[in-house]
Amino acid sequence: MYSVRNGVRVMGEVKEEAGAAQPAFEPKIVAFACYYCAYSAADLAGSMRLQYPPNIRIVELPCTGKVNPQMLLKAFEEGADGVYVAGCMEGDCHFLRGNLRAKRRVKYVKGLLDEIGVGGERLEMFNLSSSMGPRFAQIAREMTERIKALGPSPVNRKARASAADEDAAGG
Repeated sequence: MYSVRNGVRVMGEVKEEAGAAQPAFEPKIVAFACYYCAYSAADLAGSMRLQYPPNIRIVELPCTGKVNPQMLLKAFEEGADGVYVAGCMEGDCHFLRGNLRAKRRVKYVKGLLDEIGVGGERLEMFNLSSSMGPRFAQIAREMTERIKALGPSPVNRKARASAADEDAAGG
């Protein structure tokens, strides 16, 4: 089924709300993945042909220790509805303590997201080994379902509303 918006076909499920057809919400999720473990697990999931939602955009990092609060917040600012950081198993980081640093930073940003009203549950940290392809696919499905249940990010709703206001004003 599809709908037509501004002369463009939009594929996907259509929900009827208050008499207007709206496409179903499909979240944008960014996964910051450690090259040695989580990214290898994602690669294994692909090699095993495991199915997981196409909503996940993977950003490969040398180590999750490179993730900083600005990166996580910028992902939301740029349109992500959810973000997760996937690194090595605790105690097995190739850069010794990078995943422990990432864990502290994720906890800090979750608190910030709660304070500003976005919701800390939109951000999560996972630990994987390179042989955990099925677990990577499971995490992708779990995060997609979690974010679908939460709905679009409040940051995105405000951005969409201001863009709609600009379009209505002719700008």
